[in-house]
This record gives sequence, structure tokens and C-alpha cells, in this order.
Amino acid sequence: MKKEDTPMITVQQHIHNEQHRFPDASGTFSSILSGIVIASKVIQAKVRNAGLSDILGSVDQVNVQGEVQQKLDVYANDALVHYLSVRESIGVLASEENEEPIIVHQGSDGAKYAVVFDPLDGSSNIDLSIGVGTIFSIFRRPKGVTLDDPEDWVLQPGDQQVAAGYVLYGSSTILVYTAGQGVHGFTLEPSVGAFMLSHPNIRIPDTGSYYSINEAYREIMPQPYVDFVDGIRAGSLGRTYSLRFIGSMVADVHRTLLRGGIFMYPSTRDFPEGRLRLLYEANPIAFIVEQAGGQATDGHRRIMEIEPHAIHQRIPLMVGGKEEMDKLHATVAAASSS
Repeated sequence: MKKEDTPMITVQQHIHNEQHRFPDASGTFSSILSGIVIASKVIQAKVRNAGLSDILGSVDQVNVQGEVQQKLDVYANDALVHYLSVRESIGVLASEENEEPIIVHQGSDGAKYAVVFDPLDGSSNIDLSIGVGTIFSIFRRPKGVTLDDPEDWVLQPGDQQVAAGYVLYGSSTILVYTAGQGVHGFTLEPSVGAFMLSHPNIRIPDTGSYYSINEAYREIMPQPYVDFVDGIRAGSLGRTYSLRFIGSMVADVHRTLLRGGIFMYPSTRDFPEGRLRLLYEANPIAFIVEQAGGQATDGHRRIMEIEPHAIHQRIPLMVGGKEEMDKLHATVAAASSS
């Protein structure tokens, strides 16, 4: 059989092969991920049709983050809640758009997992046809914790994640996920309506040629990050770097994952604790990047080891290849010791 005639692997087939990471519940992993897959197909259809329907713009209200909600934020959130809440293995859903975790299947012995998600990262760009994304993370219910304490299901450090991923709605729709055994990407094939394996065993290059940061914040970000950017632009790593900043984190991280380099979202004077959410954004992205051979920190600490204290906790985030991240850490350490 010719290579081009070889049947492609669907995400459902790939997920089935990952099932052994859930030895106590046959079909559990597949069921949870299939809910995310279905929701992402529904969301991408609405995103692609956004300019032709009354789904663009805001809903004239703010979410718990104090951010103006876009219509697609609400739509994406509702889709994920709907398709995940019918999965009997899920006991808690936590969304960036909801103030409190949502309890589902109360009292069910089979409800053993929590899913946290940012339903539509970068949604402020949707009116401009710029790539946006969904980010998700799956946790196992801690021992001894009941549905009386839903926050305890999700207030776990990132190294307790059993799976994480994102869906990028761009020129094509791509699902990237990890269950702790590498990172794999799947592209939605519109003609058959299935995600097909297109990026097996993704590995972030040790070195790259791009850096991604919002340089508009240069005057209000910590000096070590300014020094780092000035250094790599001046050739401190022996190569020329180009700035690439889309403003949709999923898109910026996806490019970094495939092409290498570094993505930085440090704290600023206006957001001294950082801007991104630990549970919904930093943890799942960190899990993916580390599984692809990269590093993810808040500039000082490994993201995956940070103990969360609130479900909407904010944090700085830096991810990238080994050489760029080592250089950043050395720059930050030198500033701290001077």
C-alpha cells in the first residue's frame, strides 16, 4: 500500500490507545475527550460563520475576570458545559467564564474527574478573523474529596493533570493534546468531519528564531525581561530573532511549539501577579510544552509545581525551547543577585 493510501489515524483512535492511563474506568478517557472534540467542532463551525451571523461583538456584560464578554465567549462556554456535563465520569466543570465550579452528576460514584477550560482564548480578536482557541485540562478527583468541596477538585498543581490540550481555530482547526506520553496534533478534515493525526510526537526545537511578547508593555514590565529581549535582538544567542506576537495565546504558543523560540507574558505594573490564569491557561500549556521537550515557568518557578490558591488565580507565563529559556532564567537570576 502506498503511503498516500494508508488510512489516517483519527483522534478517537488515538485517544482509545491512551486509555490505559485510566485503568480503573474503561472508556473514561475516550468519553471525556470525545466531549471536548464534539464541542470544538460546534465552536469552530460558529467561529467560521461568525461574520455571517449575529455572533460577533460583546453581550454588554463582564465575566468574573472583569473582562467584557464576547458573544462567542458565551456560546463556546455553553457548548463545552453542555457536551461535558453529560459525561458521567465528570463531577466538576470549571470555566474561566464562571465564578464558581459547576457540579454535575452529584452523588454519582462514577464521577471521578474534573475538567477546567478557557472556552475561547483570544476572543477579543474574533471580529478581526484572527486565530482563537479553546484550552482544557483534566484532573482526577483527589482522594477523600467529595462534591461538597468542588474547588478542591481543581485546586491542584499542574503536575497532577492527567491530560491537557488546546484547539486552535485558524486557517485550519487543529487539536493538540497530551496525556503524559508525548504531544500529538490533529487537523480537522472538513470533508469527513474528523480530526486526523497530522502532527505526531511534536517536539519543540531546542533553539528557534522567534520571540513573542507584547512590547507595548516594555515600560511597565520587569527590567530583566527588557534586558533579555534587548540581548537576543543584539545577538546574545548567536542568531537573529524576529518578533512574532499575535495576541491570541493559543496561536502564539502553537507557533512556538512548532517553530521554537520563546513566548513571554510577564507581570506588569498594572498586573503585578501576572495576567494569565494558572488553572485555565498556564497549567495546560505548561503540561503540553514540557511533554514536547520545552520549559514553562513564571520566570522563577516551574509552572507545574505551583500550588493554586484560587480557581481564577493569575500568574506570569514564559514557555519555550531549552536555549531561550535557559538564557531567560540566567538573565533573571543575574538581575536578582545584583
